Order: sequence, then C-alpha cells, then structure tokens
Amino acid sequence: MATREEISDFLIEVEKRAYKQALFAVHDEHAALDIIQDSMMKLTVKYASKPVEELPLLFQRILQNTIRDYYRRQRTRSLWTTLFSAFAPNDPDKNSEDFDILETLPVKQESTEPDAQLEKAQLIELMEKAMEILPARQREAFILRYWEEMSLAETAAVMNCSEGSVKTHCSRATHALASILRERGVKL
Repeated sequence: MATREEISDFLIEVEKRAYKQALFAVHDEHAALDIIQDSMMKLTVKYASKPVEELPLLFQRILQNTIRDYYRRQRTRSLWTTLFSAFAPNDPDKNSEDFDILETLPVKQESTEPDAQLEKAQLIELMEKAMEILPARQREAFILRYWEEMSLAETAAVMNCSEGSVKTHCSRATHALASILRERGVKL
C-alpha cells in the first residue's frame, strides 16, 4: 500500500508529462489541466490502497479514460448545441440573448388525476423492485436495450458479448419481468 507521501511524490513526478500528454490530446490548456486534476483525484480516491509500483500503469489508464470521457462530453455538447441552434430565431430584429429554448418546446400535460398519478408511481415502484430481482447481466441488457434505446450491436459492445447473448439476456429479462408483474396483479 502506497503512503500519502509516496502518492504525492508520484503525482509531482508525473504531473508535467501527464499535462503534455493531455494537452497534445485535447489542444486546450484549461481542459488539459482539468483532465489532469480529475485523473489525479481518481487515482488518489480509488487506488490509494495499491502498491506504489502499480501507480504508473493505473494512472495512465485513468488518464486515457479521462481524455476519452472529455471527447464524449464534447461530442454530446456539440450535438445538443447543433440541435438547439435549429430553434434559434431567424429574425435578425429579435435579440438572441433573450431567446429561451424552453419557451419553444411544447409542454406535455401529465394527468392531474390523483388516481392516475398514484397508479403510475406504484407501477414504477413495482418495475424497480422487479428489476432488482433480475440477474445482473439480464438487468444490464434490458436497461441498455429498452431504457437507453441502444441498438443490438451497441449493447453487445458495451456488455462485451455477442449479439446473440444480448438477445438471450433481453428475452429472459422480459419474460421474468412479465412474470413478476403478473404475480403482483399488473395486467400486461
């Protein structure tokens, strides 16, 4: 187990090299500093109990994953910026600073009937409890496919298994959930 002093010495030693590595990857000084800070925090929080000899490899893996996370966030932000820019007013006379995207989106009216709200809350609670009963791989496949709406190939990649395995896990999860819900009086 590395001592606080050994971890501190390791981080001081690796700081400049890691900064250069992150800067080359993201081409933004501020983002590179954030990435280094996040990586160092993850190392100290999650892996302080590891021997000092393992720290270099662990830190490199953490650093690379943090850089990948940065790019994923950037992709998501640019997607939403592009999508939201379509809602921007085209009228040059209107002040774009006063524009609020939320004012352009339609509002979905939820049922205000107490009975409907109670029924919906109870069904959600039943689903959550039923999901807890499922084996981990079935739960993972079900959530990725049906709640996250990932494709079969994407789910297989995330789960690190074949598409056939994903189909099997999803089928078993669906049948198990249907059975559990039927037992609890939910009509499907």
